[in-house]
Amino acid sequence: MQTVTDQIKSSMASSSWIRKMFEKGIELKKQFGEEAVCDFSLGNPDVPPPAKTRDVLMRIADGAVRPLGLGYCPNAGIAAVRETMAKMLSAQQKCAVEAKDVVMTVGAAGALVSFFRAVVSPGDEIVVPAPYFVEYGAYCGHFGGVLKSVPSIPPSFRPDIAALAAAVGPKTRAIIVNSPNNPTGAIYSAEDMAAIAAIVDAENARRAEAGGERAMFLVSDEPYRAFAYDGVEVPAVLPLSPWACVAGSFSKTLSLAGERVGYFLANPAMDGELVSAVTLTNRTLGYVNSPVIGQRLAAELAEETVDLAVYDRRRRLMAKVLSEAGIEFEMPQGAFYFFAKSPVEDDLEFVEALLKEKILVVTGKGFGFGGYVRLSCSVDESIISRSADGFKRAVAALARK
Repeated sequence: MQTVTDQIKSSMASSSWIRKMFEKGIELKKQFGEEAVCDFSLGNPDVPPPAKTRDVLMRIADGAVRPLGLGYCPNAGIAAVRETMAKMLSAQQKCAVEAKDVVMTVGAAGALVSFFRAVVSPGDEIVVPAPYFVEYGAYCGHFGGVLKSVPSIPPSFRPDIAALAAAVGPKTRAIIVNSPNNPTGAIYSAEDMAAIAAIVDAENARRAEAGGERAMFLVSDEPYRAFAYDGVEVPAVLPLSPWACVAGSFSKTLSLAGERVGYFLANPAMDGELVSAVTLTNRTLGYVNSPVIGQRLAAELAEETVDLAVYDRRRRLMAKVLSEAGIEFEMPQGAFYFFAKSPVEDDLEFVEALLKEKILVVTGKGFGFGGYVRLSCSVDESIISRSADGFKRAVAALARK
């Protein structure tokens, strides 16, 4: 008898390759030992949290054993934390925002899911440049939304503005952008972001003229905002459109991935209905409120980041390893991933060749863009270094076929 829905069965099947890589990594490490395996499959931030984290946790602990010390908080978050987030986000977004514009969420994922629950009706389309974070389809699909991907332009993977504009139609509820991007590491330029915002504004103007159809949004998913290299700037999105929203988290910037704390920010130019709706869906989806320890940590550490120089060193080392193996790639401007071109047409064949060398990467097909593989630099430099010969052997083996 069927135990799960067809939709979830389909989702389970589409995510099976990533699950296979995770399980294969465990198998290889058991068989050959940790030191023999080079696992670049997971984006789990491993650089330690900022040094201040321990002192902040001790202060939180000192105040925890009291009535309601770890009790429920308002669904939108602790008032003082929202105030701190508003100050931080005003600086980031070059736009004055207030605490009332911010909802504390269970990571950026919780922000997106709560947003989609608030705005998506069955059949609505969410347009996204590809490649894209694999879970977007599930996040909107839970509520009947349909993810509509638009291929970006390799090798830089800048968004194809004309194609994005052509993809927008009466069913489009939002364009979602992720910059710095997972999996490519691309940072969308100010010009490209302005062009995407113009698509949203033009469509909303058309809808208003047609009699006030539902609004279309521009959603910027920004968990990697702090990860920008070589002087590249991540553009602010709120000044570009009154319909802009931001989802963010501290999973990567503070290495608090397991604590699950993030935020949703709506442009103050909108009335407060969207924030109220996301506050409600944040509760009714079962999140109730963002973890209170994580909220307090994030507020105390709002001006801190992990040591980003570590990720930059890894980025440069990975570039050297891939270059010496003859693998093509665009140097990532941000995040901590490489999206490298497969030396053969079928990237799954490249993944399998690397597996024989005990190197784990993720197929580009899992991110909606075949012919490439994703490598995560959230591993020690020693792992990157010792993978060099394996990459060379895999490329050479494929060349002999």
